[in-house]
Formats: sequence, C-alpha cells, structure tokens
Amino acid sequence: MTILNKLIKRSIRHRAAHSSLSSRPKLSHPHQQPRRPLSTSAATVATRKNDRHDFPPYLLAAPATSVTRFPSGLRVASESIPGSSTATVGVWIDAGSRYETPHNNGAAHFLEHMAFKGTSKRTQYQLEVEIENMGGHLNAYTSREQTVYFAKVFERDVPRAMDILADILLRSRLNAEAVQRERDVILREMKEVNKSNEELVLDHLHATAFEGSGLGRTILGPEENIRSLTRDDLREYIDTHYLAPSMVIAGAGAVDHGALCELADHYFGGLRTELDEDQKLSDAVCLDKGKFVGSDVRIHFKSDTMAHMALAYEGSSWTSEYAYPLMLLQTLIGSYDRAAGKTVTSKLCYDVAYGELANSISTFNTCYKDTGLFGLYAIAEREKVGDLMASVMGNLAQLVDHVTEENVERAKIALKATMLMGLDGNTNVCEDIGRQLLTYGRRMTPAEIFQRIEELTVEDVRAAAFKVFHDKDHAMAAVGGIEGLPSYDW
Repeated sequence: MTILNKLIKRSIRHRAAHSSLSSRPKLSHPHQQPRRPLSTSAATVATRKNDRHDFPPYLLAAPATSVTRFPSGLRVASESIPGSSTATVGVWIDAGSRYETPHNNGAAHFLEHMAFKGTSKRTQYQLEVEIENMGGHLNAYTSREQTVYFAKVFERDVPRAMDILADILLRSRLNAEAVQRERDVILREMKEVNKSNEELVLDHLHATAFEGSGLGRTILGPEENIRSLTRDDLREYIDTHYLAPSMVIAGAGAVDHGALCELADHYFGGLRTELDEDQKLSDAVCLDKGKFVGSDVRIHFKSDTMAHMALAYEGSSWTSEYAYPLMLLQTLIGSYDRAAGKTVTSKLCYDVAYGELANSISTFNTCYKDTGLFGLYAIAEREKVGDLMASVMGNLAQLVDHVTEENVERAKIALKATMLMGLDGNTNVCEDIGRQLLTYGRRMTPAEIFQRIEELTVEDVRAAAFKVFHDKDHAMAAVGGIEGLPSYDW
C-alpha cells in the first residue's frame, strides 16, 4: 500500500452545551432514583432494608478477603482457598501509561520488559532457571492505570516467589546494553499491535476522546520514546511511581495471610511513602484528570474493503453510582458476530444481524478512576457503513423506551454468570483482589456484587442510558474503507 492510498483525516469538534445536532441521541428523561456509590462499606450494604436475597450457599460461603494496611500505606490482601495446593501472588501498582508524560510515555511498559533481564541478585538465566525449577510461572502486564507483576507457584514456593517479585521490581539492573537490545523487541511488538485493527482503533479512540491528557497516550508509547528512553528515565520512573501507598500485595489460593504480611514487610517494607516537591514538579509524573472531548479520527485506506469503527460516549468511573447500571446496559445491548449465527438479544443487534449491516458488533464499557468510555466496536463492509451507523444511532436514541423488565432480568443473569466465571481460578481471584483494592479501596464479596446487580431496576438502566447518550458529544475512531462514514455532525 503506497502512501497515496492512505488518507488520514482528523476532525475535532468542540460544541457549546446549547447546540443540538442529530448525531446526539435525544432521550426522554426517566425518573432517577438515588443509588449507592461503590465506596460504601460492606457493613453498610448488609444493613440496608430489602437487601436479603436467596443467594446460593456457595456464594455466601465464599472465602473472606483479609486486608492489612501498613503504616507506610502498603496494603496486603489475600484470600485463602481451602483445598488449594498452588498460589498466585503478585504486586498491583497504581501506575500506568496515563501517569506518564510526553517525555517518558512508554516507560512502564519498557520496565515490564526489563524486569526479566536480570537483577543485582540474579542474572536473566538464573531467574529463568529458578522459576522453571519451581514449576512456576512469572508474568507481568501494563495497562493505562495499573502495572502488575505476579507469580503462580506451589504453596511451599510462595516465599521464593515474593523474593523474586521484589527483586525484579526494586533491584532490576537496567543494564544499558539490555535496554538497547530491548528497544528492537518493543518496536517489533509495536508493529504487531498496529497490525491488529482493533488495537489500532481503540488506541486512536483514546487519543481523540482524551486528547491532551494522560489517558490519551498509548501503553507502548510513541516510537521516538522507545528509541530514546534511557536507563536514567526508567530509574526515575521507578523512584516516582513505585511508592508504598500506590502498591497492593495480593495473594490467592494456598496463602496464609499472616505469612504473606511478614513477607511483604520483609521485601517491601523499605518503600518510600511519598514524592518530594521536586519530583512532583518533574516531567516524570503526570497527575492530570481524564477530560472527555467530542471528536473523531478517521484513517481511510482506499484499498480496504472493510471498515473498523469504535463509537464511544463518556462512561463512568469505577466508583460512580452509574458503574453497575452501565455494566448491565452493556450486557443488555450485547454483541453480534455473523460467524456465530443470528442469536441476538437486543434490538440493535437484531437490526444489525437481519439487515446484514456488519460482520460483528460488540459493546464495551471501560472504566477509569475519574471517567470512562461506553460504546460499540463494529466491523462492516465499506458499502454498509452508512446504513450501520444510521441503525446504531437510531437504536441508541430509542434505547430508554426499549428497556423492559424482561430485558433487565435476562441481562442480570448473564452479568452474574460473567462475574462468577471471572473468578474461576487462583489467578483470576488474585487479579480481582488487586484491582479492587486499587480502584475501590476494598474488596467486594461475590454476594455483595450479586446484591448490587439484583437491586438494579429498569429505571436505573434507563437513567444510565439517559446520562450517557442524551444530547452528549461522542468520540469515534475509524480505520479502513470508511468513505461512507457520515460526517461528525450528521
């Protein structure tokens, strides 16, 4: 594909609150009932009236999560699962690409690569052999808000796993030659990511929806940063982001909470608790809030026969009162894939399926600390793009009136099943503990999650739909054969 076949068009629209455009769905305002924020304690939840439900015994008998907070702010949380002979232990860090600056964007992901290249105690080879001899598994990932390192091991090897985690996090050598070698690895990874249309579109969606803020930056960072980040940049990132209050030591499976606390104190007890004034003002730290911008980005490839599109509105934060209603709304709208047949549960998916408007369409609901994205991702033939978008916007405009009691009850069952399946296995439980401690400040039990879902009403879902869609700007990213895509103001 030559450069002449690629047309990149970007249009940003900032509108006054009083403007009224047909691309903004108009919804009738439902009666809004007060909701309980997710920061409400479990004890408060248990004492509310009409909160008793006939939950299955296995839900009520789920193991409790033990949480200990050290004076430094470091938190240790674990769930001991009876009968388990293996454990997952890890470190969840409140640090990701949104907290990076234009100067060091990509540092968290770069460090993820460097963590396994050797420490002051272990060479890369020794690290690999030690994990292999334990029969363990060591992994890491970086997201926009979190960095995670975890190990899956036998019960007897939990102390060694904690030693290794502390070693790769706090004593990585960051050898200059290894840093240079890893640049090429990350650049190859970037090429692979850019070959995935879904990854590419969602990165562009964040860039346009949160333009000018940390949430708009990619996890890998720009190519120029990958080529220029130095050992000192990476060390500065560790010093400014790996602080005790920003970290959670989580464990699940064959884990004793008291022993885990002792290990955490031994290996992570020396963490710093706060930044000094110079570090707060340095170009290594970004503390801005995510601000949603109505805008779009279009990357047109004339030779492409397919269009990949993501349409999003500002969603909710993790702790918003609308978080659970939007989870239910996501389940209610659902998804459709032509390869899986025409079994659909929402009017939107029905119209797409029987009108053959898209190969697939799915709903996403992404939460962050202070904002979120709620929207749809679709893949369609270039000739169907205009009809598809007309159907999507029309259905969103009528969504409030089309939400029924039957829809909501069916979505509740599906959402509860998804929640339970997401807690299958020690690693999933450990992931849930770490994430919830960072986002909610506590761990909600499965029973509380079920209760929150069960309490949702048709009016709750309608109110959430009204808040997200009614007369609101949208953000869009589209790649491929998109010449039939209407203008932003259609």
